[in-house]
Amino acid sequence: MLSLEQFKTLWEKTYNTQGKPDWSHILPYYDDSIHFKDTIQELHGIEAFTAMTKRLTQRSQDLRMKLVHAIVQGDTLFMEWEMTISYKKYPSSVLYGASRLTFNAAGKIVAQRDYYDLWGDIFDNIPWWGKRYRAFMQRKFG
Repeated sequence: MLSLEQFKTLWEKTYNTQGKPDWSHILPYYDDSIHFKDTIQELHGIEAFTAMTKRLTQRSQDLRMKLVHAIVQGDTLFMEWEMTISYKKYPSSVLYGASRLTFNAAGKIVAQRDYYDLWGDIFDNIPWWGKRYRAFMQRKFG
């Protein structure tokens, strides 16, 4: 398993390559049986995971990530992050999230679970939508 410092260096390099993510150097650390889940999708296997990373790169005009905190406990790494994403027709948005990565005995990532509020963080930066979305969430859930 990578050390925390090695992992942080690889992860930040993935997302800070002149706005377009480059997963080529970190994909070898993912196991062929990777199980990935986030707010939008659930994927099984390295082929599906690699395809998702390519879609993310193609859809975004600019994508950067800042690691805020990261800790390792046993075979699990937790990290808190801030991702700045720009799409072609909308202003930049900062997504605040956290990820849990689980490593197997060979030191490869076998599971990744990302947690974030996709719509809230994006809508906050669209003038008409931001206030309405937050009011709806407060009324229905808060």
